[in-house]
Amino acid sequence: MNNNKYELLKNGFVDEIIPEDIDLINEILKLKKEKNVSLMAHFYQNKEIQDIADYIGDSLALAQMASKTKSNIILMAGVYFMGETIKIISPEKKVIIPDKNAGCSLADSCPADKFNEFKNKFPNHIVVMYVNTSAEIKALSDIVVTSSNAVDIINSFPINQDIIFGPDKNLGNYINGITGRNMILWDGACHVHEKFSVEKIVELKREYPEAEVLAHPECKQPVLLISDFIGSTTSILNYSKKSNSNFFIVATESGILHEMKKNSPNKRFIPAPPNDSTCGCNDCEYMKLNTLKKIYLSLKYELPEIKIDEEIRKKAEIPIKRMLELSK
Repeated sequence: MNNNKYELLKNGFVDEIIPEDIDLINEILKLKKEKNVSLMAHFYQNKEIQDIADYIGDSLALAQMASKTKSNIILMAGVYFMGETIKIISPEKKVIIPDKNAGCSLADSCPADKFNEFKNKFPNHIVVMYVNTSAEIKALSDIVVTSSNAVDIINSFPINQDIIFGPDKNLGNYINGITGRNMILWDGACHVHEKFSVEKIVELKREYPEAEVLAHPECKQPVLLISDFIGSTTSILNYSKKSNSNFFIVATESGILHEMKKNSPNKRFIPAPPNDSTCGCNDCEYMKLNTLKKIYLSLKYELPEIKIDEEIRKKAEIPIKRMLELSK
């Protein structure tokens, strides 16, 4: 590989022309087997990526799976912080991602230097941070949580314990309401979950009164108030399988609908629409940067690779391991 191509691939750009007649799925499966690779995909990935993944899940499930897999290489089809989280807890493994530019608006809303200044204003508070954060932020935290376990972990602390929670203010407000806490919240949000339109969801409910509204706690409070069920991506999936309802309006990233339809083929799922679009779905532009072509090239060249400063990695590992211990 020439130096220019190496730099492009290392930094997350694909420039290699692939023959049109190549069977990408077959080539990916061959490379996975040859190189002993575990392909992990978040529920928000495109359906063709989910269908070839070894493991599909939300942030908590993927972190748990990554800590147990025997593979030499882990390819994380998700966003950058997810690859970082896997590298933090599995430093001996090579961790690669299809596109290094697949970031996260929520993680980006919480720069480490600004958060450290904020944290220092509250010296008696413990720091509980959502997993959707950079390695640097995790290194500044006492414990990490996901939307699956946040309420239980917060409830594990004494009621008089002072807490800083970040970066998602919507999730933090939801947890405060459920637990009766008054956590200090960082002012961050996910661009996908911020955009859901209450008015458009209400219109859908009028059109389909039998439909249940399922919402992720990263949504704004007005959306949560009109929802029939609030939970993590996995919780939403599980609820839809068990519910007696056959019709759902889903207020989270639309990639989850693929798994919901696979699990409940006789039920109907409609993505909740956003405010600023005429389309009927709400996609994460970063999650959708990953493609089969990029996965193939990532496997072929084992790039882009996640690398983390060892001092930061060791500090970040502590709050993640605390979360995993409490989530067994």
